[in-house]
Amino acid sequence: MASQDPFDSALDLLRRLNPKYTTNNVNALINLVPDLTEDLLSSVDQPLQVQRCKKTGKDYLLCDYNRDGDSYRSPWSNEFDPPLTDGTLPSERVRKIEIAANDAFDIYRELYYEGGVSSVYFWNLDDGFAGVVLLKKSVSSANESTGSWDSIHVFEATDRARTSHYKLTSTVILNMINGDESLGEMDLSGNMTRQVEQDMPVEDDSSHIANIGKLVEDMELKMRNLLQEVYFGKAKDVVGDLRSISSLTQQEKDRSMHQEMISSMSKR
Repeated sequence: MASQDPFDSALDLLRRLNPKYTTNNVNALINLVPDLTEDLLSSVDQPLQVQRCKKTGKDYLLCDYNRDGDSYRSPWSNEFDPPLTDGTLPSERVRKIEIAANDAFDIYRELYYEGGVSSVYFWNLDDGFAGVVLLKKSVSSANESTGSWDSIHVFEATDRARTSHYKLTSTVILNMINGDESLGEMDLSGNMTRQVEQDMPVEDDSSHIANIGKLVEDMELKMRNLLQEVYFGKAKDVVGDLRSISSLTQQEKDRSMHQEMISSMSKR
């Protein structure tokens, strides 16, 4: 019997564990099998961490796409923290698009999320460029209710004559905890991944910002609707079946009325 690949086994295990603790689980697997460090960090989507740019004072998000070793590149200053002398940086042209994209999605974040943190990172490809758009919003309240939304949109833009071919892979990581002493605690955690490919017209580099923005906006709207209809809708149905809001007396009364209606109709 052939032995199973350790990386496949690690991914299979992560799929079965609580997504709320993905970061802790990934770190535990890395401690157990250090050889899988790079593969796990580049393949497993984790809740985004926030760090402050020492040069500009702005917050930015950490992920595998702006990581070089143990350092992370700020999209605002284009510098690594801790500093690196040979860190991988985008070309001058791609960096200009990256700066414009960060400004655009900072406005998008404020309009749609009314807070949170956004970061955009680009890197060069042989026939174009690629990048990732990151969005994070966390909320908490006095009654111990907390929630977080992490959007990770990875794309490739392949240059063609007057057009560009975009391939977008989007992941949303959702975590919500709500409860009090009388009701107890409810924990909803999970993630969803969707992908789309599309050819879009390009006149100049600024067209890429508009195209990527439209793709991300449409994808987030679709995924939000799916979460609302399927994820929350199913959870509501389950909770409704397990716990009734109306009293037992009212339920008995409704059941009796229903039975009387059926009996009267059957006698006709």
